[in-house]
Amino acid sequence: MAATKPTVHIKRKYQYIGLLYISPWLLGFLCLELYPFLMSFYYSFTSFDLINPPKFIGLKNYIDMFTKDDMFYQSLKVTLIYAVIAVPAKLAFALFVAVVLTAKLRSVNIFRTVYYLPSILGGSVAIAVLWRFLFMKEGIVNQLLATIHIPGVDWLGSPNIALYTISMLNVWQFGSSMVLFLAGLKQVPSELYEVGRVDGASKVRMFFSVTLPLLTPILLFNMIMQIVNAFQEFTGAFVILPDGGPLKSTYLFGMKLYDEGFKFLKMGYASSLSWVLFAIIMLFTALVFKSSSQWAHYEDGGDKR
Repeated sequence: MAATKPTVHIKRKYQYIGLLYISPWLLGFLCLELYPFLMSFYYSFTSFDLINPPKFIGLKNYIDMFTKDDMFYQSLKVTLIYAVIAVPAKLAFALFVAVVLTAKLRSVNIFRTVYYLPSILGGSVAIAVLWRFLFMKEGIVNQLLATIHIPGVDWLGSPNIALYTISMLNVWQFGSSMVLFLAGLKQVPSELYEVGRVDGASKVRMFFSVTLPLLTPILLFNMIMQIVNAFQEFTGAFVILPDGGPLKSTYLFGMKLYDEGFKFLKMGYASSLSWVLFAIIMLFTALVFKSSSQWAHYEDGGDKR
């Protein structure tokens, strides 16, 4: 019995040391994440202008949102279209580049680094400004088109094209998804490809019959992460077209949140918008998880969800 006491003391000592090491993260989580998260829920039931104390008004913010605010529906519609455009395009492009980078090429690691750089730089304000200059009416893209005698396109001035232009900025940031796909491709057993070659299967057939099914768990993770990112998109759209123009065709939900909270000083209403957005993201995430039982496959055949 006496021999166990030092052991218990040592275990507690290591526990305290462990807590000491993770205390910066704990403090950051409690003060910068959990507390704002809970307070935003409270503010969503108040009238709060960031200057005067919040005043409790019950469900008025939510009722006004669904019955009086036309821009709520416009921003939600634009965000849904943006997600439908950006998420599949980004995943497809990331997978394509990952497949290309699995080829045996000289200095392939350098190419992988170069292809990952857009994910590091793409979310910055500087890159969004550069994107705006590239696609403005007299920008570099139209100048290049003019050299091959193709008429320029009003990339940012046309309501039918502007959202696609902004979506391309999101697709360009494919590096993180590409790295995950690349790791998944490395885990595909080479024996399966050898069996496919013996059976006379083409590379395209082996990709859809062997590679893609084994990548579906990674595809599931990437899809969920990109859906979340798409619904939260703000920086690129705000910097390129800060007013959500033309005709509010690029007025994303994140821009609506920013305007209500910091432009009109209606932080209570902005908080209610953020909780509606949270519910929408949770709904789409649940739908993806529910549908994954039909298309996500695992090597042992088990359900990992």
